[in-house]
Amino acid sequence: MRPVTIGAGRVSSVDLPLAVLRSPFGQVDTSNAYEQGRSEAVLGEAMRVAGPAVVFSKADADPVTGVFVGDRVKRSFEESITRLGVDRLPIYHLHDPFTITFAEAAAPGGAIEALVGLREQGLVDAIGIAAGPLDLVGEYVRTGAFDAVLTHNHYTLVDRSGAELIASAKARGMVVFNAAPFGGGLLAGSARSAGKYAYRPAAPEVLADVERLTVLCREWSVPLPVAALHFSLASPDIDSTVVGVSSVAQLAELEAMAAHPIPDGFLAAL
Repeated sequence: MRPVTIGAGRVSSVDLPLAVLRSPFGQVDTSNAYEQGRSEAVLGEAMRVAGPAVVFSKADADPVTGVFVGDRVKRSFEESITRLGVDRLPIYHLHDPFTITFAEAAAPGGAIEALVGLREQGLVDAIGIAAGPLDLVGEYVRTGAFDAVLTHNHYTLVDRSGAELIASAKARGMVVFNAAPFGGGLLAGSARSAGKYAYRPAAPEVLADVERLTVLCREWSVPLPVAALHFSLASPDIDSTVVGVSSVAQLAELEAMAAHPIPDGFLAAL
C-alpha cells in the first residue's frame, strides 16, 4: 500500500491519468459514478498506454433509480471492470450507500452479500466501505465483513472526529484510507474553498484554528498545505492518504509537497 493514493474524481482527458500512472504515486482511487463513468473510461485508456496499474474503484447506486441491491452492486462492478479494461480489482468499495438503510444493505440479496460474493469468487482481493458520515461508516465497519475503510474530511489538522473510527478499523486489521487531508481545499489555500470546510461554511473555531496553524507553519518555514498532507502521512493508523487532483499541474504540486522536508519536532508542535 503506497502512502498517497490519487483521487480521480474529475478526469476529462487521458493526460492526467497518464501522468498519475507515471508518477511516484501510481495508485488511483475512482468510482463507477465519477463523471458518469468517464473517470474509469479514461483511466482504462491510460492503462492501455502505460500498462497495468493499481486502481481501486467503488460500487454506486443506480444513477437513475437509486436502487442499490446486490444485483446493482454486481452490475456496477461489471461496468467498472469493462471501462477499466481489467478482470479484477485489488479493493472494491461500497460507495455512499445513502439510498438504502443499513438493514437493507445487510439483508439477504443486499449490497454486503454481493460484495462478499465478489471477494469469494476472487474477482476482488478486498472489499471496503467508503462514505462520509461517521456513524454510517461505523455500522459497516462493525459487521466485520469489510477489509478496508475510506473516510473523508474527518481526520485533518482542524478535525479529528474520525480518529475513533480509524483506530477501530485499524484494530480490526482493516486497511485505512484517509481522504481529503485539505478539508475540501481550505487547508490547501484554495481560493474557491475560502471560508469553507468540507464544502460547507466553516465554523468560526475552525477558521480560528487555521489562522493559528498558519502562524505556526510560518515560524517553522513549512507551508500550511504541506503540514496538512504530512499530518495524515505521519499517522500510524492511516495506510494511504487520498488526494484528489484535477490537473497535471496539481499533481506536480502534490509531488513537491510530499517530498518537502519536515523539521524535527514540527509534527509534535502541530
